[in-house]
Amino acid sequence: MKGASDDAPVTYEHPATKEKTAHGTADSRKACLHHCVTYTATQAVVAGLGARALGIRVHPGAAAAALALSFGPHYIADRRVPGHGVMEKLADKTGKTNFYKLADFGINGAFHLDILCTSR
Repeated sequence: MKGASDDAPVTYEHPATKEKTAHGTADSRKACLHHCVTYTATQAVVAGLGARALGIRVHPGAAAAALALSFGPHYIADRRVPGHGVMEKLADKTGKTNFYKLADFGINGAFHLDILCTSR
């Protein structure tokens, strides 16, 4: 759903009620933001606990900058709006369009490019 748009909405069917709902750009941005916020918060907690357990002092400003550097590209990469997403445009410009669109044999090219570009 993080890549849905008003031009290419995602339809969801509730498993119990079978009620169908369509989700467009606003819902997609909200879902992507929620995902990235919870992901970054998890990073902050784990890194904070790890630093504390190891006795490593981390400057709060440096930690905030690192988390922001993680959050920003993650949000951009996860907004995979067909034909408009930054990752798709980057794949096109670098000759990796076929890999980006690969979604077969247990491989998802867009996912792997997301991981490659947002991992540290």
